[in-house]
Amino acid sequence: MPETDPSARPPEPEPGPASTRERLLDAAAQLFLERGYAATGVAAVLEKAGVRSGSLYHFFRSKEDLLLGVLDRYIELLHPVIIAPVEALTDDPIERVFVLLGRYREFLLMTDCRLGCPIGNLALEISDTHEEARRKVVQNFENWCAAVERWLVDAGKRLPADVDRAALARYVLTVMEGGQMQAKAQKRIEPYDASVAGLRDHVLRLTANDE
Repeated sequence: MPETDPSARPPEPEPGPASTRERLLDAAAQLFLERGYAATGVAAVLEKAGVRSGSLYHFFRSKEDLLLGVLDRYIELLHPVIIAPVEALTDDPIERVFVLLGRYREFLLMTDCRLGCPIGNLALEISDTHEEARRKVVQNFENWCAAVERWLVDAGKRLPADVDRAALARYVLTVMEGGQMQAKAQKRIEPYDASVAGLRDHVLRLTANDE
């Protein structure tokens, strides 16, 4: 059977509105991380995304609306991008905590400890000035803690019954955020490693009587 004439084939579909929106969110997220929210102009987002201003305002009413979209996207991507890959690497629920922290360590090393946590950075910058965005930052943190708490619950009797799993998950978040902030401030990985080592020592003491 002769090959179909290429000119008779239907044209490849143009990227749809969803792909344009995603490019805008990707560009904004990267620039907010590198420069901060206040220092990022709409023009810079448009240039990085490779779209015109009309496209941005088709999806987002303002720069603040774009910020909300970025935070919503972090919420949506938490499980598929952060949590699921960790769960695929190990079945050990306690070790999952440290694999997760190890992934943040890798990001710090890749960026020479310059950038820190994108959500933590935004929390420090916008919490006093953008109430709706602040609430979305809180939701990001709550979802992250809930995922870690689930692992700690799955650890069962390896942790003492009187250990508050939710409080311990919050402590893990504090170690991650505080360690990244100190590493960023000092431009070296040692503060992060020391924070994680302290957490591991704490967990080892908790599980010392594990049978």
